[in-house]
Formats: sequence, structure tokens, C-alpha cells
Amino acid sequence: MAGTTRANSPANERYSVTLVPPSVAAISQLTELTGLSKTDVINRAVQVYAFIEERMREGSDVLLRSPDGETERVHIV
Repeated sequence: MAGTTRANSPANERYSVTLVPPSVAAISQLTELTGLSKTDVINRAVQVYAFIEERMREGSDVLLRSPDGETERVHIV
């Protein structure tokens, strides 16, 4: 079957996108902090966003807990 691997998952795809300046800065910051490539940073970001979006659609909240125990609800619009 064209476009899929033997494991029946989608093949790699190449995209060309125009990023807004805050996204460019975030990618640069993440590559410096993690040592990952831009490709790896973007792939991880998309996967994390898909995970969070799925959970939010199920009714879950996204919460961050600081080291001092303070909890903050994250709103993604």
C-alpha cells in the first residue's frame, strides 16, 4: 500500500510551513535547551499537542504543578 510502512503506520511526510516569530523563537529556545534538532522539537510538539487535545476533548483539564505545590490550570485556545 503506497504511503504506509509495513507496520501499517503512515510514512514520513515533508511539510513546508510558515512560522510566526514567537514559534521560531520557541523552536530555537527548545533546540538550545534540549540539544534536539528542529525536526525533533517540532515532531515532539505536534505529538504533545495531539495528546493534550485528545484529553481535553474527553473532558480532562491540563494542570501544571509548581515545585512549591501550587497548581495552575492551562487554557489552550
